[in-house]
Amino acid sequence: MIRVLLADDQQLVRAGFRALLDAQPDIEVAGEAADGAEAVRLVRDLRPDVALMDIRMPGIDGLAATRAITGDAALAAVKVVMLTTFDLDEYVFEAIRSGASGFLVKDTEPEELLRAVRAVVAGDALLSPGVTRRLIAEFAARSKAPAAAAELERLTDREREVMALVGMGMSNEEIARRLVVSPLTAKTHVSRTMIKLGARDRAQLVVLAYESGLVRPGWLG
Repeated sequence: MIRVLLADDQQLVRAGFRALLDAQPDIEVAGEAADGAEAVRLVRDLRPDVALMDIRMPGIDGLAATRAITGDAALAAVKVVMLTTFDLDEYVFEAIRSGASGFLVKDTEPEELLRAVRAVVAGDALLSPGVTRRLIAEFAARSKAPAAAAELERLTDREREVMALVGMGMSNEEIARRLVVSPLTAKTHVSRTMIKLGARDRAQLVVLAYESGLVRPGWLG
C-alpha cells in the first residue's frame, strides 16, 4: 500500500485529491496538512511514501518544508512531489533543487496524478508530465553558469554518458535503446551514478547534469 500525505492550504483541493487517491486499491491518504510546518511534522510522525506538497502555503511554504524533509536523513525514503498552479511556476526549478522528486500541475488529469504517485515510489523521475524537458531546460537556462563539478571525476565515461541522457529526460528504456544495452544494465548505470554523486533520486541527477554543464539548455529542442 502506497501511503500519501496531502499538503495544501485549500481544503477543497485536499478533498479532491483524497477522494481520487483513496479510491485506488493500492493507495491510501495517511494524513493532511494545511501549511508547511504541519506537513513537516506529519511526515516525521506518519512516514508516508509520498508527500504531495503545494509550493505556496502560509507560514512555512512548500519549498522550506521540502528542504526540511529532504535534509533529514531519517526521512530519506519519503518522496516529495510539488504541486503548482501554473506550468511555468517560478519556483519549480528551485523545488527540484531543494530535493523534490518532481512536480505536478494541480489541474493535471486524474490518471496522471495516479501514475505520478506510483512512479516516484518506484524511483522514477517525475518532472511534470508533458512539459518536463522544456520547463527544466528553461529554468536551467536562468540559473547560474555551470561550475566545474569535481564529483563528476568519480564517474566512468559510460556513467557520464548515462547521466547526460538522464538529464535530457530519457527513461531507462530509452537509454537502453540509445546505448544498445538491456534496460536492466541502463538502470544499473543510473543507480551507480546516483550513489557516486549522492543524488537522492533521478530528479536530483537531472539538476546535477545541468549544474555541472554535462547537459546544456537548448539541447532538448
